[in-house]
Amino acid sequence: MSWIDIVEVAPRDGLQNERRHFATPRKIELCRRLLGAGVRRMEVSSFVNPRLVPQMADAEALFQSVGKDDERELMGLVLNRRGFERARLAGVGSVNFVVLASESFSQRNQGSSIAEALAISRELAAEARSSGMRYSVTIGAAFGCPFEGEVPLARVLDLAERLAGDGLDELGLADTIGVAVPSAVEAMAGALAQAVPGTRLRGHFHNTRNTGLANAYAAVRSGFAALDSSLGGIGGCPFAPAATGNIPTEDLWYMLDRMGIETGLDGEALLAASRWLADELGRPVPAMLGRAGLFPPRQGPADGCH
Repeated sequence: MSWIDIVEVAPRDGLQNERRHFATPRKIELCRRLLGAGVRRMEVSSFVNPRLVPQMADAEALFQSVGKDDERELMGLVLNRRGFERARLAGVGSVNFVVLASESFSQRNQGSSIAEALAISRELAAEARSSGMRYSVTIGAAFGCPFEGEVPLARVLDLAERLAGDGLDELGLADTIGVAVPSAVEAMAGALAQAVPGTRLRGHFHNTRNTGLANAYAAVRSGFAALDSSLGGIGGCPFAPAATGNIPTEDLWYMLDRMGIETGLDGEALLAASRWLADELGRPVPAMLGRAGLFPPRQGPADGCH
């Protein structure tokens, strides 16, 4: 049986775009429920300007409350040097930096050019190694930009080569605005295998145009080692117009489990956590598994279905 790492991003990418304030104790409870469902890798928060992303204002407090766990990877997202320093001072053991594949999006999301982001990443990679921190980079808008349109594959490959050369634990490819299709994922995976052989790949797919789970399937078949997902399918980028949620963790788990791919997650616990999350948000979540239920049914078949 093969294995895929699922990186749970609901506490960060899932909540960052919510208009309704999600208090720190509720975030702690969300993390607790996710860890209880078997999550071994989780993006807990992001160290960004709280004026721009108010939902992430409690990053330090959240990491302090969730604590350290040698058996689990608790990640913090950083977009610049200041964010990295905050994460290091907070004792975060794993950071994920972002480099955008579009100049326009880079300026709006991080306030820097691609060249400036690459230079910062090179410095942070070295500092993370010296500090004993795990360091990964996600190439954002790798499949398309809301401002510039198509992103050339050659640009993504160039970024990947530069970043891999600096020394990474993992390279993420993000379909930030949900425009990718499986054939594009497969093509990118094949090209990356040639450009940066041996680099561990992680996929981050948004479901804006209902292709997220299909893209995740293509990534699994193409040799990706990890996939990001968000409990309930909540989330979205504050700086990307019309960007909706991530692929739902419970739906992704169901697909992989039925395929015979191990994730270490407990499906029933995920569904319970998703129901709790929907109650906390005051609305249904986009995920489908909670509506249809597990299959085969764990408590016998329903009556009257023809």
